[in-house]
Amino acid sequence: MTLKKKVVQIAPQRQKPELYRWLLAVVMLATLTLGWKFPLIGFIVPVVMLTAILYSLRKGRYACGNICPRGSFFDTFFRFVGGSRAIPQRLRALPMRWGVFVGLMGFMGFQLMQDPGSAEHWGAVFWQACAVTTAVAIVLGLVWQPRTWCAVCPIGTLTATIGEEKYPMQIAASCKSCGLCEKSCPMELAIATQRDAGRLEHGDCLKCSSCHAACPQQALTWPKAA
Repeated sequence: MTLKKKVVQIAPQRQKPELYRWLLAVVMLATLTLGWKFPLIGFIVPVVMLTAILYSLRKGRYACGNICPRGSFFDTFFRFVGGSRAIPQRLRALPMRWGVFVGLMGFMGFQLMQDPGSAEHWGAVFWQACAVTTAVAIVLGLVWQPRTWCAVCPIGTLTATIGEEKYPMQIAASCKSCGLCEKSCPMELAIATQRDAGRLEHGDCLKCSSCHAACPQQALTWPKAA
């Protein structure tokens, strides 16, 4: 896993979110507000986690950038209130990321085994993990960028490892290195620097197409066969 690729320290220009992202954001809010009373709702969490992992086998972090309810929550509501400071490099460091992964998965596993035969208990554990991490993500999103949590998300780290070179953004020779793509990238990736390579093979690319939409030269495209 080579996640230590260049990133740019600039504030992304936030694109207007599509309608379906608002719907996913509502799913996120419903899970948070209703899960404490109806714990079975918490099973949305492992479904989303498994979906992201399955997508990563062919498309890297595509699920993170397109169908993750929490990611959509930050793409929509935090478009208005999110911070504008660069994501700290220490949050991107592999020891930090895998430490969070082991800590959170270990916590969830321990809690699940306290009552392994109860579906409601499992749902409650999933909801609790979602609520706690979302609270942390909100603080990170207010202090730095809306999607700062995505730099340290345990499932994001796993899917970045699995699908780092899968479904890379193609960069045509017509790229002028104007930097607009990098300003729109929620993960602050150094996209234009990969022009000579002709593709962006970065595990933390969310495949969200923000850079594609921002490119005036239409030099950024996705592979035809995924």
